[in-house]
Amino acid sequence: MIDRLRIALAQLNPIVGDPTGNAAKALAARAEATRAGADIVMLPELFLSAYPPEDLVLKPAFQDACRKACDEMAAATADGGPAMLVGLPWREGGKLYNAYAVLDAGRIQSVRFKVDLPNYGVFDEKRVFEPGPLPGPVTVRGVRIGLPICEDIWDVEVVECLAETGAEILLSPNGSPYRRGVRDERMAVAVPRVVESALPLAYLNQVGGQDELVFDGASFVLNADSTLAVQLHAFREAIAVTEWTRQPGGWRCAPTPLATVEEEDEADYAACVLGLKDYVDKNGFRSVVLGLSGGIDSAICAAMAVDALGPDRVRCLMMPYRYTSEDSLKDAFACAGALGVRYEIVPIEPVVAGFEAVLAPLFEGRQPDITEENLQSRARGTILMSVSNKFGPMVITTGNKSEMSVGYCTLYGDMNGGFNPIKDLYKMEVYRLSALRNRWRPQGSLGPDGEVIPVNIIVKAPTAELRENQKDQDSLPPYDVLDDVLNCLVEQEMRVSEIVARGHALELVKKVERLLYLAEYKRRQSAPGVKVTKRSFGRDRRYPIVNRFRDSGEGPYAPSGAGPAPQGAARLDVVDF
Repeated sequence: MIDRLRIALAQLNPIVGDPTGNAAKALAARAEATRAGADIVMLPELFLSAYPPEDLVLKPAFQDACRKACDEMAAATADGGPAMLVGLPWREGGKLYNAYAVLDAGRIQSVRFKVDLPNYGVFDEKRVFEPGPLPGPVTVRGVRIGLPICEDIWDVEVVECLAETGAEILLSPNGSPYRRGVRDERMAVAVPRVVESALPLAYLNQVGGQDELVFDGASFVLNADSTLAVQLHAFREAIAVTEWTRQPGGWRCAPTPLATVEEEDEADYAACVLGLKDYVDKNGFRSVVLGLSGGIDSAICAAMAVDALGPDRVRCLMMPYRYTSEDSLKDAFACAGALGVRYEIVPIEPVVAGFEAVLAPLFEGRQPDITEENLQSRARGTILMSVSNKFGPMVITTGNKSEMSVGYCTLYGDMNGGFNPIKDLYKMEVYRLSALRNRWRPQGSLGPDGEVIPVNIIVKAPTAELRENQKDQDSLPPYDVLDDVLNCLVEQEMRVSEIVARGHALELVKKVERLLYLAEYKRRQSAPGVKVTKRSFGRDRRYPIVNRFRDSGEGPYAPSGAGPAPQGAARLDVVDF
């Protein structure tokens, strides 16, 4: 019986679809942990495939590649160094499992399968995996260890089974993406499992961006008395060797200095930066380009890009037209200067004039309207995509969640781009995070300290500048009002009557709801972007494009119990392209 154990928590950033590279990263972490005297190296859930692999995991050749990487890692443990615990997809008996393997002494010693497969929000594991049986502990270096995989610690039965069958320590590998409040939710689940089982728990989470998702890491260890012994940084890789001793009441992890973890707005901003950085880097782009209009959305996207990639990898174009104000020109120039990026002015008057000349015979007898306004946006989008095609940078698109919600954006224009770091931030949140960035610089940022978004950009009235003296509030409610209605409709799925009861006008709420539904076709064609809220567009909120439902605003329907429910007259809204 051993009395001391060193467990290395390898909070790493893998790449989906790269089991060879992920295995190499794991072995490099093991080498570092070996030098620190570790007995066990723990890696996150599905580390070899990276999380989430989605339908890629159904491909037999990919399953083979993951198993081969696992076998090679197992062979490396023949050197007498630390055992490795690693997650991978595992096919057995014609079924595919989300598995966690114990590698030691040159071979795969044990494998456990995830029991509770999440199937809500961004998770879709029941689509690709089979649930495993209730697990017992595995013995690693003489210690009986329970391995509840991610969602399994949300399941009382799994942890209860591990405790009853003799587990001494719980090591939980996770692929848990960031969203506001998720860390409190994790702790609210982990503490009861520790209390109920009387066992210490190490919670290890993946870190890094994967498409829309950002994994924040923020791994931790709770002792059996629920005290927090270890807290790792968020949004950064870390390899932490934890010290464990056997005491009369069971195993205990020695306390370490707790890392400061970003919260609330700081966490949202850090998530947007990491999501953008990993999307660009993991897809092999050398740089990015975006339109810098002098408005707040493009300014914060430029700041995030510089924080993620550094100023040398960010190129900004100001594309003025006759409605572009002098203030916008000055503000864009000042923002580019503060960030230190390459900045160029590309007037679009000749491009728009060319479009208008070509279209004039087709539009004869028609008054100018939103069509001509959209030509400006589409000219800018075409210029950005042309720079991308010619020189290789990825285009960053800059629409916020308020605009994406109600369709205040132009397909094949300002929606052009490969990725949108603020796609899940409402307009008022963009304002708040812009002010935050001027007084706070995230850890690891490649951008400068101090004011990077000119104050005039933050305080001036928002405008798309597509016509003379245009303001966003000519077409939309004030953003604080709009954002509250959208939060009710999107995040909380509230009835129209409930939103009206909050003090909003019925016609306003119904108008916003109508715009929200009508813009679904645009959102389906939009670039991916970082998820920070509980219900981001896409993975979390999957609405049909063809959809006649509109909430009447009459309040909850109380069925009479006799006969069919009354049906309202169907009404088809015309989509505004």
